[in-house]
Amino acid sequence: MTTIDKIIRQMETQPNGIRFEDAVKVCRKYFGPPRASSGSHIVFKMPWQGDPRINVQNKGGLVKPYQVRQILLALERLKTL
Repeated sequence: MTTIDKIIRQMETQPNGIRFEDAVKVCRKYFGPPRASSGSHIVFKMPWQGDPRINVQNKGGLVKPYQVRQILLALERLKTL
């Protein structure tokens, strides 16, 4: 199991304790380089229309749980493309 797989497994079981760097690592792997980066926010463009982006925010070294859920939903949608 790769590091990315371990991070995703942790995202699924503990969305409250995901490190910002780990979330960005997963997003870069599946969504490519960020579209924008400013301050504590990094925005990733999605490869489909409708929900065009995932916004990941560094809040004390962690990602907010709702953002983790958004990443997981985007990963599920990627599987259907």
